Amino acid sequence: MTKNSDFPLRTTQQVREQLLAGREIALLDVREEDPHAQAHPLFAANFPVGRIELDAYTKLPRRDVPVVLLDGGEGLAAVAADRLRRLGYTDVSLLAGGVAGWHNGGGELFRDVNVPSKAFGELVEAERHTPSLAAQEVQALIDGGENIVILDARRYDEYRTMSIPGSISVPGAELALRVRELAPDPATRIIVNCAGRTRSIIGTQSLINAGVPNPVAALRNGTIGWTLARQRLEHGQSRSYPAVSEAARAAAARSARALADRTGVLRLASGQLPALFADTARTNYYFDIRSPEEFRHGRLAHFRSAPGGQLVQETEQFAPVRGARIVLADSDGVRANLTAHWLRQMNHEVYVVDGLRAGDFNLTTAWTAELPPQPVVEQVDAATLSKWLDEALDDTVVLDFQSGAGYQKRHIPGAWFALRSDLAAALHKLPAGARRYVLASGSGRLACHAAADLRALTDLAVLVLAGGTDAWAGAGLPLASGTTRLASPLIDRYRRPYEGTDNLAETMQAYLDWEFGLVAQLARDGTHGFRVYAA
Repeated sequence: MTKNSDFPLRTTQQVREQLLAGREIALLDVREEDPHAQAHPLFAANFPVGRIELDAYTKLPRRDVPVVLLDGGEGLAAVAADRLRRLGYTDVSLLAGGVAGWHNGGGELFRDVNVPSKAFGELVEAERHTPSLAAQEVQALIDGGENIVILDARRYDEYRTMSIPGSISVPGAELALRVRELAPDPATRIIVNCAGRTRSIIGTQSLINAGVPNPVAALRNGTIGWTLARQRLEHGQSRSYPAVSEAARAAAARSARALADRTGVLRLASGQLPALFADTARTNYYFDIRSPEEFRHGRLAHFRSAPGGQLVQETEQFAPVRGARIVLADSDGVRANLTAHWLRQMNHEVYVVDGLRAGDFNLTTAWTAELPPQPVVEQVDAATLSKWLDEALDDTVVLDFQSGAGYQKRHIPGAWFALRSDLAAALHKLPAGARRYVLASGSGRLACHAAADLRALTDLAVLVLAGGTDAWAGAGLPLASGTTRLASPLIDRYRRPYEGTDNLAETMQAYLDWEFGLVAQLARDGTHGFRVYAA
């Protein structure tokens, strides 16, 4: 078993010095998302040990980037370090003492997820005095038939789940591009909402910074505030933004470019990209800021989809290497510049590729992540597994390594949910007397990596379902849903207090109270380097 002593240790002070100097560093919390959300350093990106082979090459593109791993004392950081070393990473160390060591060394600990972005949003509101309206005030405007438009800045799937009555889905960076079509009358009051606070604040301030002539305000506390006010939400809505005229695009592009220039965003011509692609001395992230639909229809080489609003909301998950270069592209001159002006204020080195048009995004093959070779494992096809389960159910135990949410949505009847990070403990919860284990995951790839871990823990035969649960479903075989058999706890995803429709009022209020305290936490932490510019 890998020991902590196999890898060098880095102290809280050493990591802080690296962050403050702006040098590249990937501070990674390798626990599952829920324990990560309970307490972690500000810039510790969640990087679960069980998924390292699937995530590393995309999120850590430079193999010699300094990586510092932490956990809560469970020993997962050493396991993760060994896996990264096997993948070719050469500068891997452990945070001395893990989460407790960070705290004992004087470091600030934060709750929740996407904390750098949420804390930045709170700082923007505090320094720019972003206007907002309470839920009751917005409801009164709706009831009075006032000249208003409500724009929902969340992802479209979130909007579909629940939305403010009459609102229109306009995710994040689309706001400044589309607003002139949605509110052509400068007297129309624009209200921007999200589920909680961050995207409402950033969306509202984006429109103000961009010089939109309309009065603009955030819905204070988003759908949480709306729910706490006991006001009705809509569900299953599909209202979305219209196409944008060339005149509106050009006007939005001029203001977005001015904002980007004012905040120190750097520029690239498309002809400079090949040299940057060849540069291995720095970590470079390439993000396409357009909508996911546009990305699916055509893309640039090396760029992956990161819609602007979500990139600002989840920056540390898209780009976990602090101090890296971030390169943004769009087809309109609006979305990338507007996104870049926020990332620059979050202390990122950010570039925008100038002059791109829709025709430049002409790669039609699907984007795929770079992955290490898949381990050679013994596999079984769906038809054979189905026969085994029908003929002698107790002989075969199926372990499902897909996400907890995916397992609850669909899984092979009788399959046990298991976390790769919890595999040794999970085995003790499985029925005795089986002859073999069959491992499944969505596509089967993660199950292949888990197979070697399981072989080290058991004398039973270990096989992988070829093509995973996707192949089982594709064969028309029956599926089950719900939390039917849990060999591991459902801790791979933290339950956001602003998602779904069944959150307790106390939980939602506690979340808002936490957000209100983030500016003070930023000041105590002192590593962020955020700078909010005047519009």
